[in-house]
Amino acid sequence: MRMAEDGAVTRTEAGGTAAEFWAPGTQILWRYRENGGTRIHIARPVTVVRDDAELLAVWMAPGTECVKPVLADGTPVHQEPLGTRYTRPRTVQRDRWFGTGVLKLVRPGEPWSVWLFWDPGWQFKNWYVNLEEPMARWAGGVDSEDHFLDISVHPDRGWHWRDEDEFAQAQRDGLMGPALAGRVREAGRAAVAAIEAWGPPFADGWENWRPDPSWTVPSLPRDWDRTPAHVST
Repeated sequence: MRMAEDGAVTRTEAGGTAAEFWAPGTQILWRYRENGGTRIHIARPVTVVRDDAELLAVWMAPGTECVKPVLADGTPVHQEPLGTRYTRPRTVQRDRWFGTGVLKLVRPGEPWSVWLFWDPGWQFKNWYVNLEEPMARWAGGVDSEDHFLDISVHPDRGWHWRDEDEFAQAQRDGLMGPALAGRVREAGRAAVAAIEAWGPPFADGWENWRPDPSWTVPSLPRDWDRTPAHVST
């Protein structure tokens, strides 16, 4: 094992292949590209909880400064009627995550990530399955593209689809063609199968996890939208 100055740890995997992972406590960016484009429109500084060949887990702390999309006049996206939500001009703005923190889990190559939410006092609220492009890793973090459709998973293991109206509208507006929409639905069915089988990460006890109290809230870097020199999946 070797640790680099940027917090990356090189480990030797089975077969002698070297792979780089971030050490716990490393601060990275969790980002999303705009749909159908290349511009980053969501950037969230997070702290690495675990990173290995099986899982990347990160913590987004309360009060974290983030970048989010808004309409060109500053109106929050969710306040725009659905029929014009994806066709009105947009920009981005800095804001802060004022809710309780979010633990995000993603497995290499998987077309979704799983987020854990808590109410105040660490009362576990729910899991949230965010369907998306498989995460691409680069030196400063991970990038993806959101696929609109999501799944909410309750503590009693019940679940329901979320944002099906947005998923349909994105297709009407040309942000997602039939082939991609079909792959997203297929990914959603695979995620539901994992939920109903109560496989990882749902059965792994992450709802009992707590952040290291020594961790500081990461800062949003000035070059949060920089283009990675190299990416990998």
